[in-house]
Amino acid sequence: MIEDNTRKALGAMRDFLRLESAGGILLIGATVLALVMANIPTALKAYDWFLGLHLTITLGGLGVDKPLLLWINDALMVFFFMLVGLELKREVVEGELSRPDQVILPIIAAIGGLVLPAAIFWYINGDFLSQKNGWAIPTATDIAFALAMLTLLGSRVPVSLKIFLATIAIIDDLLAIIIIALFYTSDLSMISLALAGLGITGLVILNRMKVMRLAPYMLVGLFIWLCVLKSGVHATLAGVVVAAFIPLRPKQESSPARKLEHALHPWVAFAVLPIFAFANAGVPFQGMTLEKLSNGVPVGIILGLFAGKQVGVFGMVLLARLLRIAKLPSGTTWGQIYGVAILCGVGFTMSLFIGTLAFEHGNFDLLAGVKMGVLIGSLLSAVWGLFVLNLALPKKAHSGNRH
Repeated sequence: MIEDNTRKALGAMRDFLRLESAGGILLIGATVLALVMANIPTALKAYDWFLGLHLTITLGGLGVDKPLLLWINDALMVFFFMLVGLELKREVVEGELSRPDQVILPIIAAIGGLVLPAAIFWYINGDFLSQKNGWAIPTATDIAFALAMLTLLGSRVPVSLKIFLATIAIIDDLLAIIIIALFYTSDLSMISLALAGLGITGLVILNRMKVMRLAPYMLVGLFIWLCVLKSGVHATLAGVVVAAFIPLRPKQESSPARKLEHALHPWVAFAVLPIFAFANAGVPFQGMTLEKLSNGVPVGIILGLFAGKQVGVFGMVLLARLLRIAKLPSGTTWGQIYGVAILCGVGFTMSLFIGTLAFEHGNFDLLAGVKMGVLIGSLLSAVWGLFVLNLALPKKAHSGNRH
């Protein structure tokens, strides 16, 4: 009897993990847990104590000493950015980004979804020195959360629409990486950057020598991460750099890059991003008045994510069609494209991450405003996007999605 129950439980867990929406469901659960703990006094103490725990790792007299929150943001998120880098590389070599006719529309849409939200935030906060640094917060799209929302609509969603959203989100991640590298760096240490450059040279040599084992790349990557951490450039970018040099052979499952991507994906979806959401989404509602919510930071983020994203993405798609420089994804309608444009406003983890960089040394009210703005803007985008797509999609399963 016990064995039967265990078998059933394991079977149910496997079914859950197979769901494309599982990562998004875990993100929601981690966020709710963080919000609950942040609003119960006894739990809040435990929450703050846990995130404030100092962890020190030393080797040969050199070491890193950070509270757990920064280990999550500076170290754990490296694996997320490494996965993003691997996905980008694969898409460029053999996927949706390898053909100009497939990539031009998502690129145009992603640019619109970056420029307009940033402009809205800047228009509202540009006159305030302490607030304007958050302009990039509403430009991000959370690929896991957005795709999870789309998956909730089941087989009614054409595959081409899923690919369109995923491609926009991947390009969006690339733009976010560039923004972080250019605009969210502190005082630079040229010695640390030079040492990181030596590490990158090592990656180039490994790649040129056609080294197919992952261990050497990971060891050099650890060295680069330590150097970048000390350099003033955000340490997570080391993950993207390492991913760029791991060998990828087109259409070969044995390629190191493909193996690493497959290995990282479940860990990132079911551990890294939920842990990040738990650590960063907790905001106490006590003292959160309408006056604080109407502050420029949360308003700029909410309007940027909910209004700026959908207008920017959909408007640029419409412009591209009017100029006849791109075609809509096959089997899609304008209503479906509009619904996807709304879902691009689900910023969540990426917006929270950029918010922690923008106001790393900001006051508590600014950081709380970022979290509330991201949560409200993402929630509005998710709910309205699902409503629009439910109306725009066919009532029966799309024939191209049947197996």
